[in-house]
Amino acid sequence: MSAPTILVTGASGMLGGAVATTLRDRGATVRAFQRRPAGIDGIEDVNGSLTEAADVRRAARGVDAVIHLAAKVSISGPESEYRAINLDGTRHVVEALRAGGGGALVNVSTPSAAHLGRAIVGLDATPADPERARGPYARTKAAAELLAMAADGEDGLLVTSVRPHIVWGPGDTQLVGRIVDRARRGRLPLLDQGMALIDTTYVTNAADAIVAALDRIQDVHGESFVVSNGEPRTVRDVFAGWCDAAGVPQPRISVPGSVARLAGRVIEKVWERRPGHDEPPMTEFLAEQMSTAHWFDQRRTRERLQWTPRVSMDEGNAHLAAWFREHPVV
Repeated sequence: MSAPTILVTGASGMLGGAVATTLRDRGATVRAFQRRPAGIDGIEDVNGSLTEAADVRRAARGVDAVIHLAAKVSISGPESEYRAINLDGTRHVVEALRAGGGGALVNVSTPSAAHLGRAIVGLDATPADPERARGPYARTKAAAELLAMAADGEDGLLVTSVRPHIVWGPGDTQLVGRIVDRARRGRLPLLDQGMALIDTTYVTNAADAIVAALDRIQDVHGESFVVSNGEPRTVRDVFAGWCDAAGVPQPRISVPGSVARLAGRVIEKVWERRPGHDEPPMTEFLAEQMSTAHWFDQRRTRERLQWTPRVSMDEGNAHLAAWFREHPVV
């Protein structure tokens, strides 16, 4: 039997790259689709934009499966940009698979698609809710998940959604790099003393879970799964682990969560009217994430995907520290 051909969108990102190399190392023929070359040995690059249906059809031609990770991930900016990439881009992926006669689709979503601003304490995956999700990223990812899942079982498509929660690891510029930079400059406050309990996911574990979802798609299609390490820790402890790994001071200042949420709301309005493309220091969504518990019951995820994390939080922090020794913070 010939090796499957699998398209990975967003392979230039940390998680996408980990998924692509995992598939490659297992013997799959892997094609990477993103705006710029991923530059991963042994993986074919197809460059283009998710917003262009023709680009996506070209990338998906002849593939057996798509793992769709590419997205606009940010905390600010016009909602139209998020819709064009996250929602319309997912529609283009689904349509490209349909045009090719079907196949498997692992849609990589986010727990924020179902986070309504309240604490999440030991829940399984709840339905994506674009009407009540918080912020343009969450809203458009929720809508994209619903669109993808609605295609399951039609036109030869099998679809599942995986929601990795707060993915981090060595070389992460999206999350760890920003936390470390703000801590280094003394601009990283803890909200409510950093006592909110949260799950996170080490990048290797997230990649393994996504690949497991593809392996198991005949049995799990039509289902959505939240993925995490299953080791809830306080925001204070998570930040402390990353700061210690990077050799920068841990955050010491605490701000009431209610004050940060109000400030975030005001800052968002200011950022809508100012020039430039930098991100605001705080938004209402970010304040909610830093001051509200969100950890998940992983029993169904592990049973259905036949997957368990192989890198613990402490081991992940050790890997992170080793990376920072090679790439010191300056």
